[in-house]
Amino acid sequence: MKKKNIKIDKIFPKIKLKKKFVVKSIKPLTTASAEDITFFDTVKYKDDLLKTRAKVCITSKKLENFLPKYLKGVIVENVLFELARVTKLVYPFADIDYPDITIKKPQKEKYKKVKFGNNVLIGKNVKFGKNCIIGSNTIIEKEVKIGENCIIGSGVIIKNSIIGNNVMIQDNTKIGQKGFGFIPSKKQNIKFPHIGRVLIKDNVEIASGCTIDRGSIDDTVIGENTYLDNQVHIAHNVKIGSNCMIAGQVGFAGSSKIGNNVSIGGQAGISGHLKIGDNVKIGGGSGVVKDIDGNQIVMGYPAVPLKEFLKKK
Repeated sequence: MKKKNIKIDKIFPKIKLKKKFVVKSIKPLTTASAEDITFFDTVKYKDDLLKTRAKVCITSKKLENFLPKYLKGVIVENVLFELARVTKLVYPFADIDYPDITIKKPQKEKYKKVKFGNNVLIGKNVKFGKNCIIGSNTIIEKEVKIGENCIIGSGVIIKNSIIGNNVMIQDNTKIGQKGFGFIPSKKQNIKFPHIGRVLIKDNVEIASGCTIDRGSIDDTVIGENTYLDNQVHIAHNVKIGSNCMIAGQVGFAGSSKIGNNVSIGGQAGISGHLKIGDNVKIGGGSGVVKDIDGNQIVMGYPAVPLKEFLKKK
């Protein structure tokens, strides 16, 4: 993502800071460095706030008292609106998914250990590991990295992504597009910039027709040995752990975190900003609207422990 080098005092001229620095990036609390801008918009993330290495944080008046002394607060009325404004300043083109016009047919001499179907198009600086197979009519945009022994089906589009080894992606799946992020306004709905990526770890299998959005401020991550069935949608910033089994038409709203060894039945929905613990099983058609601790079986809408669901029925 193209970035502008802007000093922190140019972005917040009314804020007095001890150290003036060029903004490195916009990052969530958990990954921000001393030269990043971070944000705090809900008390749910107060534990992350106390661990952050950032020095500047966008927040609201009602959350200001949670800030540690070393962290300079930028107090605003609407945290997400200000975050979108700042991200747009640093990354001017991050609010629109521009098509990659550098794509062209791959040069066989450059990718000697990769097999391509018909009409495959590749962008600049795309990297493949050895023994990959790419199906017909697939588009892999600039800067994407794909590991060894991967099989990519036909009609797949991949952008803004890093993919591990031994990954299988079936036909018509779309990975790395901008997520659904808008800030409602009376005159115009403000599009939220997306500067994150999709990170797919080793030995993942993704079936046909899935859509995986890249992160907005954070990355979207799928852990090792996780399997996605057909038509699964994963929104921006979602993190799915290792050894998970996700059945068809499951939908994940943004920024939810799914533990390891989680199984989810078909057509279940996971609301945004939730935490699902390890070894959880979620029944098909369930609606998860609150956090679930590990080692539970839940079902229904709203999803409740299985014994409670069966009693109600």
